Amino acid sequence: MDRIRKTILESAAVKTAISQDEHLLRTTEQVIIRIIHCYRNGGKVLFCGNGGSAADAQHLAAELSGRFYYDRPPLSAEALHVNTSYLTAVANDYSYHEIFARLLKGTGKKGDVLIGISTSGNSPNIIRAFEVAREMGITTVALTGETGGKMKPLSDFLLNIPSSDTPRIQESHIMLGHIICEHVESTLFPR
Repeated sequence: MDRIRKTILESAAVKTAISQDEHLLRTTEQVIIRIIHCYRNGGKVLFCGNGGSAADAQHLAAELSGRFYYDRPPLSAEALHVNTSYLTAVANDYSYHEIFARLLKGTGKKGDVLIGISTSGNSPNIIRAFEVAREMGITTVALTGETGGKMKPLSDFLLNIPSSDTPRIQESHIMLGHIICEHVESTLFPR
């Protein structure tokens, strides 16, 4: 039981650190504003991640495209890895590093938002997608761990969790993602 309590307290400590990080809170607010602007101008939000971060990407895309707290019109949001036939073909025929970038070239447009989720900030396929996004005029938002990794200089907005512990980072990514979804939904569709 002590080990369980310790894990819960470690998770809470990371979230407390986030709540006291004025820069991270301001950046989160700026991301919300940018996504609202994107939607008001007919854009979409795209997500990418690997492993657990891929699951988080899908989760957050579903919160926007489906619903979060209440019924409202759907918002255009998608995780770039959900088409397994595409994913395996591009990984096989080109490179795993190209899986997100190639789809972004085909479906993204200037004014869209790309959210890349990587605990290390060093995922080559997300870095490549961020490079392409920059060329296309797509806003990049990085959800990473403490350092931001190689994604940091390619990010318009960096949401770097103050931790180097992968599970604690992932828990915090979902927390910030939910905050973003909640505020986007309530602003675009006030009750």
